[in-house]
Amino acid sequence: MTVMTSQEILVKYLLRLADTTLILGHRLSEWCGHGPVLEQDIAMTNIALDLIGEARNYYQYAAKVENKNNSEDDLAYMRDPMDYYNILLVEQPNGDFAHTIARQYFFDVFHYLLLEELQQSKDKQLSAIAEKSIKEVTYHKKWSGEWILRLGDGTEMSHNKMQEAIIDLWNFTGEMFLMDQVDELLVKEKKGVDVAKLQSSWLSTIKAQITEATLSLPETSWVQKGGKQGIHSEHLGFILTDLQYMQRTYPGQTW
Repeated sequence: MTVMTSQEILVKYLLRLADTTLILGHRLSEWCGHGPVLEQDIAMTNIALDLIGEARNYYQYAAKVENKNNSEDDLAYMRDPMDYYNILLVEQPNGDFAHTIARQYFFDVFHYLLLEELQQSKDKQLSAIAEKSIKEVTYHKKWSGEWILRLGDGTEMSHNKMQEAIIDLWNFTGEMFLMDQVDELLVKEKKGVDVAKLQSSWLSTIKAQITEATLSLPETSWVQKGGKQGIHSEHLGFILTDLQYMQRTYPGQTW
């Protein structure tokens, strides 16, 4: 087991939270100007801004704790793919609208439960970020949940596309609930969240919504994992190529 200082543990935990929300925010931003209808185009853009705003708060705190003269921009834009610790689910391609909704709903329910618990953190900064962010995530969960119902219990085509998206993305959901050394040590200090304990509530909520939408969940329990340790799918590199282009091409530039 790698020995990490308490400072390194907290920084890695913060980067996991930040990277996950940043990458999903960037994925949603790719819909800007391409949404199925104008109202939903704007909705996805607003959710993307919420997620990137939450990521900024984590990056700012991580930079302060790390104390290596890195800014939030350095942490967001100047790291290599293997130094990102987001879960694999959020880096999966947008696909069609159904795939984007399935990915979003799976994460939104988890995100809400996570922030609900993180508000109780003994780390006052983490608690404050969670308290602010959960207000926005409450809307995110409502929005994506309503679309699960509309698409699942809509036309034959929308139902089939929604069902296909659920099947395609299901194996990426289990990683959200995997614990490792970083999680366990912060839970012990009552600063982090025991995500394994969130799984039953998450699954109960998901099942109820999926059933109401006349959809079904896959029976497989196999889990795609590695993102929290810096092992990613091929998609992350392409995301970072777009996300980091300006900062890497013109480093140190300001407005």
